[in-house]
Amino acid sequence: FSQELELKNVNLRPGDKLKVKGEILHDAERFQIDLGLDSEDLALHFNPRFHDDADGAVLVCNSKTAGCWGDEKREIHNPLLRGSEVKIVLKLSEDVFEVELPDGQEMQFPNRADMNVITYIRVVGDFKLTSFKIC
Repeated sequence: FSQELELKNVNLRPGDKLKVKGEILHDAERFQIDLGLDSEDLALHFNPRFHDDADGAVLVCNSKTAGCWGDEKREIHNPLLRGSEVKIVLKLSEDVFEVELPDGQEMQFPNRADMNVITYIRVVGDFKLTSFKIC
């Protein structure tokens, strides 16, 4: 069973950070961290995949508007390893999201919807969450 954390009515604004720590399951296929207004409107869908048909281990970012996905941004260098403990930091700024990965790599994704307040957070998939902090 995969864990799911869903938070509603949060108030994340530019300048805020979200720190997520946990363990990637040893047989993980994928997990995701979503930031937005609700499950149908996501400013950031951060989705590490460990067995993608096209690219193998890959980091995928996307956005969703009224239930429709945008164009995926793919980062072929995925430093996240199955069975490892990781800390992922998501930073919000006015026009871009920065995802800081354990090896110091940073992935940027534009705030396509110009969402200046994030009210919805979801962490789900093959990931055992140990710590979750908004700062």
